[in-house]
Amino acid sequence: MTTLVISAPQSEHHLTPPGHPEQVARYAAVQAGLKGLDVTHRAAPLAGDDDILRAHPARYLAKLRATSTASGWVQLDPDTWLSPGSVTAALHAVGGACAAVDAVVAGEARNAFLAARPPGHHAETETAMGFCLLGTVAIAALRALHHHNLPRVAVVDFDVHHGNGTQDLLWNEPRALFCSSHQMPLYPGTGSPAEKGAHGQVLNVPLAEGSGGGVMREAYESLIFPRIADWKPDLILISAGFDAHQADPLAGLEWQAEDFAWITQRICDLADAHCAGRVVSCLEGGYDLPALTASVRAHVAVLQERGR
Repeated sequence: MTTLVISAPQSEHHLTPPGHPEQVARYAAVQAGLKGLDVTHRAAPLAGDDDILRAHPARYLAKLRATSTASGWVQLDPDTWLSPGSVTAALHAVGGACAAVDAVVAGEARNAFLAARPPGHHAETETAMGFCLLGTVAIAALRALHHHNLPRVAVVDFDVHHGNGTQDLLWNEPRALFCSSHQMPLYPGTGSPAEKGAHGQVLNVPLAEGSGGGVMREAYESLIFPRIADWKPDLILISAGFDAHQADPLAGLEWQAEDFAWITQRICDLADAHCAGRVVSCLEGGYDLPALTASVRAHVAVLQERGR
């Protein structure tokens, strides 16, 4: 067994305006974090429309493609932009996430990490927002449920921002548990504990600005990890945002790289107990480049060790 890293070089063709935090340099920072790790590398394929249409309606996908520009940028909201390569980059991110699910479910790899941008966890059913175009991790979860017929999956989102898009796309899916920790108050303003999903399968755990790794660990040990253990998933997916790092410019949590290593270890413990170690992790945020490099390395180094 091994750890599979699926990368999408097309990520470098999703361009944002100068000064935008979700910049093309993030992809190089992630690749720097992966350098030298003993993992299996694979290129992300293009997603099939059938996978995307499990989460987004055809009219939304058609609108994204029609809005895509031949040059320059198109602004979709105050934060979210399309360049000529953006839709293709998003399609490869989704394709890579689905390929990671396929490989892990088939036993080709024990776990997998997707290195691709743009991120996806803010994209709602028919709304691109928060740098995100397509709901990458939610689409991967739906592939596991519908294509592979897994009985239950769990999604853990430790990005500093609430994964409103993943929550929206999985809201009515009784086989998918969605657990999110996130700073509150903070963009996008969702993620209250009162938001529980149509089947009670959503768990939101807000964290206060200025809180650090100790507070996070207590919240996960007391709330999120017991809920996952009770769920007994057949696959755990991670929305791996690294913007809770102390150095990140977009938020105010105080995590360090070792906190990302700890949370990864504990998720792998749950996966070992309930689903033969099967974990698929997808890159979300992280906007300080050195912190992103260090945090990705800490995260994937644990996956590598647990993937042996």
